[in-house]
Amino acid sequence: MSGILSGPIDMDGPRHQKPAWPTLPATKGLLIRHRDTGYVGKITRFGPDWLTMKDQDGRLQTLRVERGAFSVQGQTVSLVRPAPASPSAASLTASGSLFIDDAQARVARPSRILVEGIHDAELVEKVWGADLRIEGVVVQPLHGADDLTEVIHNFQPRPGRRLGVLLDHLVDGTKETRIANTVDHPDVLITGHPYVDVWQAVRPSVLGIAAWPEIPKGTDWKRGICKAFGFPGEPGALWKQILKQVTSYTDLEPGLVGAVEQLIDFVAPPPLD
Repeated sequence: MSGILSGPIDMDGPRHQKPAWPTLPATKGLLIRHRDTGYVGKITRFGPDWLTMKDQDGRLQTLRVERGAFSVQGQTVSLVRPAPASPSAASLTASGSLFIDDAQARVARPSRILVEGIHDAELVEKVWGADLRIEGVVVQPLHGADDLTEVIHNFQPRPGRRLGVLLDHLVDGTKETRIANTVDHPDVLITGHPYVDVWQAVRPSVLGIAAWPEIPKGTDWKRGICKAFGFPGEPGALWKQILKQVTSYTDLEPGLVGAVEQLIDFVAPPPLD
């Protein structure tokens, strides 16, 4: 008799090995294909465990980086962070863009980016501020999304006067999603992140925690976070401490990074290659 049970089983024998794919540095501009979804585009950002890619139509996709998840020229690869090169990391902005020495701020464009509140505006400014000044894009807080339709009407968007809107908690069934679905205008782009508040877009590891605390429904989320952290002060004071921990886009969740970069490209489109 032959077969797997015809002899003693070697319990110390080699285990099934996962496929080993060659590694490739995820350099900006590299043309890649995501094997699961079929998305094809060039790398624009590479984070700790995600990347953002732009397709030929200018659409951005933010995807998780896993072993063997992408292919380059038909070959399956595992993408890894590129080795530091000249210019050094010190010559990059917090958003990962090339720092331009002595660059003058551009006169503000008529186009605008609107965010829900002052904390959103502060976070966008800290990470993308240098890029926004060069592009001449002003970020303004909405102080809530309830009046978005009226704000858009009063802004009177048109070609050359575009409006980008960043909303919190943009997932199925939320108030923000219902409001966003009422807007249909070629010169208005609404993006958002899935987090209850922009605070949650800061990666937990940056704050030394495993995950953001779960806050019961019906409880003010920011005050609930203060209580969970044992913070005795007002939410605004805690936010200032959180914001200090953010140094670059790698400290943020990809859901926010991709959403903001979509808006910047929309209101200040880059020149064609």
